[in-house]
Amino acid sequence: MKRWSSILLAISVLVLLAAGPAVAQTKSVKVGAAINLTGPASTWGQFHEKGQRDYFRYVNEVKGGVAGHKIDMITVDTAYKVPEAQAAVQKFVLQDKVDMIATWGAGEGLAAKPIVQRYKVPTINYSTSWELLEKPVDYMYLPFGSYKMDCYAVLEYIKAIHKGKEPPKVGLLTYNNAYGRSIHAPSKEYAAKLGIDLVAVEEFPPRTVDLNTELLRLQKKGAEYIFIQMLPSAIITAFKSADRIKYNPVFLGTWTSTDPDFFKMGKGLIRDRLAMQFPGGLPSDKFKGMEVMKDLWKRYKTVKSFDASYWEGVVVGMIMERAFLRAYEKSKVINPATINAAMESMNHEDFGGLVPPVTFTKDNHEGSFTARIVKVQENGTYIPLTNFYIPGKDKIKIIKK
Repeated sequence: MKRWSSILLAISVLVLLAAGPAVAQTKSVKVGAAINLTGPASTWGQFHEKGQRDYFRYVNEVKGGVAGHKIDMITVDTAYKVPEAQAAVQKFVLQDKVDMIATWGAGEGLAAKPIVQRYKVPTINYSTSWELLEKPVDYMYLPFGSYKMDCYAVLEYIKAIHKGKEPPKVGLLTYNNAYGRSIHAPSKEYAAKLGIDLVAVEEFPPRTVDLNTELLRLQKKGAEYIFIQMLPSAIITAFKSADRIKYNPVFLGTWTSTDPDFFKMGKGLIRDRLAMQFPGGLPSDKFKGMEVMKDLWKRYKTVKSFDASYWEGVVVGMIMERAFLRAYEKSKVINPATINAAMESMNHEDFGGLVPPVTFTKDNHEGSFTARIVKVQENGTYIPLTNFYIPGKDKIKIIKK
């Protein structure tokens, strides 16, 4: 009897020892990322993914995760196609059982919105299309101000720098998709309010390789300023076409205007003609948050210097990490419900100046509404042209170069 007891005890110990490592395994927080990695202008998506992944790697390796939870990022390439984005989000919620999601383009985010709302999984969209926050806003978030903010900021800047008694003449040049058209209505409305003459709206498909016709029409309408909503490769096409027809307007874009390939392709073309709204910290600001970016560059060598697309990937990763931490602090559990509650309770969350303080409420899922205009240099750097300000509320101040 004693012998059998000893054998059973030995077996029990072996079972416990075998089970030990599994019990001790670190818990994880799953993040799904449905991002354009191979479609038109995919370098933006590639560096978004790299920035977000590098930051999560940094959290896991340097910070020890979030309250002992490692962040597990699952990426699916959407190729800039809405059906692929919908399928990826379905996979995330039904198969992978993720805790949070990142979606990418405006059209992709709009298509994913009903899915994430049905399954109640909080989602940050990389494109800041304001249509994503049309009611119901539940579970869909933007990391910072929508393209409405870009429209207001760019038009206020044009108004501030314009010389002459006649109203500034502005043309829009955009993609013919949800992303491109997201600046149409806000620009028309705000231009009328500011007394700006919006002379024409030209749009084109993302795969267009020549913009001569569109720019000739804008030139004929007398547009002195062209407000663009397109990804970097198309901006290079616009510059080439402008040179071809000897047209030299001021080009102004949203924060999506540059990526690493843009500066490689733009040598001799960017020159002194592009400014953009950029709602974040730059190396020249010497903000505390930039030290984290520099640490990422040094550790993982994904980029060698500041890049706007990589920056947004890091910012999205930071906001997610903060939500996971706040969820754990409040509930001791990190899951879609506690993360969403944490997101909606964020109040002026500080990210070291890398992005303006982030606030979300139950009814407002737009992270901030603070903008500034920067000049894009051919060497890949950016020079602030204005102060940080809230369009429509604060006074814009032009910084002398």
